[in-house]
Amino acid sequence: MEKFSLTDIKKMNYSDVYHYIYSNDKCSKQSIANALQMSLPTVTQHLNMLLQEGFIETCGQLQSQIGRKAVAYTITPSARVSIGVEILKNKLTIAVLDLYGHIWFQKICRIPFRDSADYFKEVSTEIRQFILEQEIESKNVLGIAFALQGLVSQDSRNIIYGKILDCTGLSISSFEEHLDYPCRFVHDAECAAMTELWDHPKLSHAVYFSLGYHLGGAIIINGEIQSGRTGRSGTIEHMTLVPGGLPCYCGQMGCMECYCSANALLAGNGDSGNEDLDAFFEAKNAGSREQEDRWVRYLNYLAMAINNLHMVIDSEVILGGHLAPYMNEQDLEYLHARMQKTTAFPEADTFLSLGKRKSSTVATGAALYYIKDFLQNLSGGHDW
Repeated sequence: MEKFSLTDIKKMNYSDVYHYIYSNDKCSKQSIANALQMSLPTVTQHLNMLLQEGFIETCGQLQSQIGRKAVAYTITPSARVSIGVEILKNKLTIAVLDLYGHIWFQKICRIPFRDSADYFKEVSTEIRQFILEQEIESKNVLGIAFALQGLVSQDSRNIIYGKILDCTGLSISSFEEHLDYPCRFVHDAECAAMTELWDHPKLSHAVYFSLGYHLGGAIIINGEIQSGRTGRSGTIEHMTLVPGGLPCYCGQMGCMECYCSANALLAGNGDSGNEDLDAFFEAKNAGSREQEDRWVRYLNYLAMAINNLHMVIDSEVILGGHLAPYMNEQDLEYLHARMQKTTAFPEADTFLSLGKRKSSTVATGAALYYIKDFLQNLSGGHDW
């Protein structure tokens, strides 16, 4: 049997009180004591500590038919914030999230990526200036997570495969030397999947397609993103879809990337060409036959890719990323019908859904890593 010291028990009680308030807004001292089976003096002690730390605050009184009205307690969402930065070839998005994962502030900077000291300094300066502009106290920043189109080492400190941005070998120290906060790298597709998990905490098993300008994916099992033995789980973009097909940036031919990314849909390769998603769908919705034909061809390839993955992992499939906000229920119905014609195991009920968030999905997911760490390891800054 595992033994706990008095200090361990105090830390657990402190955390339990916080998490109860986090999940039950505007609750009373008595309701906390009843739910957690703690004595009122113990609850009072931890409430006072949380108030002192600034993690919670009082918010008026609760209605009562008898006796004095009880004081209501609620979380202070801005007591700590996390910053997520999505780095793309021609721009970056900075998002500041509170402890509930809500975006408080965000900013898009048109800074082209380059693997140089000047770039890391320029981006870090933008982040520091953004923090000052929003009047965020430095002590309240949990950390800064940088999401890139590349595979990340197990310790989140290095890019071990970064062909899209040509940044293989990049170290987080390139940013850390300009920023006085904890920093980490995160794979962009995992960030998008993390956002989906946050918005659907009961989600257990799923395959996540990140339909960005470059394709990505993530495998979710038992509510956790699976990185795999070497961090390559979910890299669906490099599964062969068309043998001997179009050349992929990875050096192989016919990868899903070449047919199912947003770049594959757009003329001139979207993030570096002369057509973007807004322009494409504006023309399509206006009745352009060219865009409509391209869209149907794209959906056909996507249906093939989804069916291949679904044959291996029989679970829900979630479509997210930059392209997902432009899709609708009719598109999902088309994908489902297309798969029913080609699969060995037709299913009457759809297993497809669109991601819940419509913007800043990657930057949000990056920031959520520090918020998740904070909530899981909360024990206060007290001398226990």
